Amino acid sequence: MTSDPVLSIRAASKTFGSRRALDTVSLDVNRGEMIALIGPSGSGKSTLLRSIDGLQTIDAPREGEEGGHIEAFGGPVQAKGRVSGEVRKARIRIGFIAQQFNLVGRLSLFSNVALGSLGRIPFVRGLFGQWPKETREAAMAALARVGVADYAGQRANTLSGGQQQRGAIARALVQKAKIILADEPVASLDPVSARKVMEILRDLNQSDGLTVVVTLHQVDYALRYCDRVVALKAGRKVYDGPASGLKREKLIDIYGPEFEDVFWEGAPQ
Repeated sequence: MTSDPVLSIRAASKTFGSRRALDTVSLDVNRGEMIALIGPSGSGKSTLLRSIDGLQTIDAPREGEEGGHIEAFGGPVQAKGRVSGEVRKARIRIGFIAQQFNLVGRLSLFSNVALGSLGRIPFVRGLFGQWPKETREAAMAALARVGVADYAGQRANTLSGGQQQRGAIARALVQKAKIILADEPVASLDPVSARKVMEILRDLNQSDGLTVVVTLHQVDYALRYCDRVVALKAGRKVYDGPASGLKREKLIDIYGPEFEDVFWEGAPQ
């Protein structure tokens, strides 16, 4: 990992009605980091992740305020309440993995993964499944990498949640993403599948140098797989540091006293 920010968020705020989901959040993500975003439900984790990819606009500046902005790879994603016209350049290099997989159920797993190449081939070829040799080879290699190549010809909606989520990761590999944003990627999975998905993300980070930012409800997964943890509470950043520094007292401060009742065995003291 190098100290070379690939994502830069400055004073990002987002208001829904009377609720401020993000409150002047600033964050730099360096190349090759694996960062967990944690916090209670409604703390702003998903809003922040979607804002990084330009899927959610942040607020325009209030009177007297400079306003927030987000950059990826040194280029603008959004500022002053508007998504940049250059956001597509960033999105080509950012893979977004959602909780509900976002695969096309009627298509084969192979076709879903091959869709990751649409930013580099003519849309019509992709529409009719006329994949170039490079895409076909890349899709099969990606499926093998995440352990689901045997299901390449199977319709996506017939696969288990864990298999679909691995397919979503494979699609990001075909996309040649340099950053993976994963929004609660294991929330709908059983424990075994969840661990496998987290292990794949960790391997891509360590072996391929991909930058990974993952939102998690499972704090133990955050501490086990991510070196850096960023915690949000009521839209504000309340912790940003090494996973090893996130102790019991701070976790209770983030989640409330009820967290003590569900704290897992062997947690940090």
